[in-house]
Amino acid sequence: MNTALKSLKPYPFERLQALYQGITPAQKVISLSVGEPQHAMPDFVQTTISHSINQLAHYPITSGSEALRQCIANWLTTRFHLKGIDAASQVLSCNGSREALFATANALFDRKQGGYVLMPDPLYQIYRGAALLAGGKPYYLRCDAENHFIPNYDEIPRSILEQTQLLYICSPGNPTGAVHTQEQLQSLIEMAQHYGFLIAADECYSEIYFEPQQAPPGLLQAATMMGNEQFEHCLVFNSLSKRSNLPGLRSGLIAGDAKLIEHLRLYRTYQGAAMSPLTQAISIAAWSDETHVQKNRSLYGEKFTKILPMLAEVVEVTQPDASFYLWPKVPSDEEKFTRKLYQQQGVAVLPGRYLSATDGAEAAGAKHVRLALVAELSDCIQAAERIQTFCQQNF
Repeated sequence: MNTALKSLKPYPFERLQALYQGITPAQKVISLSVGEPQHAMPDFVQTTISHSINQLAHYPITSGSEALRQCIANWLTTRFHLKGIDAASQVLSCNGSREALFATANALFDRKQGGYVLMPDPLYQIYRGAALLAGGKPYYLRCDAENHFIPNYDEIPRSILEQTQLLYICSPGNPTGAVHTQEQLQSLIEMAQHYGFLIAADECYSEIYFEPQQAPPGLLQAATMMGNEQFEHCLVFNSLSKRSNLPGLRSGLIAGDAKLIEHLRLYRTYQGAAMSPLTQAISIAAWSDETHVQKNRSLYGEKFTKILPMLAEVVEVTQPDASFYLWPKVPSDEEKFTRKLYQQQGVAVLPGRYLSATDGAEAAGAKHVRLALVAELSDCIQAAERIQTFCQQNF
């Protein structure tokens, strides 16, 4: 057995189920704990399936069909104002961003050289697991309200940077929704060029934002604006799960530095990670359409408009830059808060420390819970009302 498996923590939702063990909620459960979109999938999905079902008679290409990669390249160019990106050498399809983010460390981290994999804290646990199983040493970059939930990269010791091979960033962030500015991204690219490490930018929440003229900038966009048109040291990851309400499709993209893309293509050929031809057909339709994305964005905006003022009456909470998460500070230990809220009101949320590098009172997520506003608006309003009642009765 790979002994590094012993270093992996139980996944956050396993811990949540253990926390709820033995509880019978007093009301019907409304779950805000899992970031699984609940909005209706786009209308074109069923039509595409019926028209493309015969494609299942063929083996898929590991890197994705030429048509899919060109579609992704077109979307990236338009969305992030690129001067161009080569679909053949700078784009791969993938089975959701989780698979690709995990594979990146295992394919590109040099075990013989060793060293660090930098990542935010709190974090998407895949970054940590990928680093450990690739033989790297995780180095956590704390994200607090004081730094607007963006790591203070200037405080990373030079001795750490000199031993760094990979930096994971998440913008918009999970769980905080914080967005890196273009200037911050460009500063990171300069740092990566100087010290020779790779930036893996998880941009899966990039299409859920609140002001039409404030679309979050992306890493390739920042690279282009500083003249790095070959995207050296840069990889980005995105997905149709959040953008298009298709989490079960397992469809995403990897794009950036052609040399790194080629290494990933080779790795994934042996990994057996090719995307189903039927999934590819649906993905082409989804990446080609913005109408459903705009509607989706509007639905989330309405939820934040309704829910945020309600919660602000009883907990410390602010609107995120983007994403569908709220990251409120709660008036007690967040595990106790989560358990009692579930018991008394039937509302499921996720304790902040379950998304943190460490446990205990000093964890980056301590005294916070994550709320995913993915349920229907009426359910989100009812959940907010229950949280109000819970806080008024207990604090």
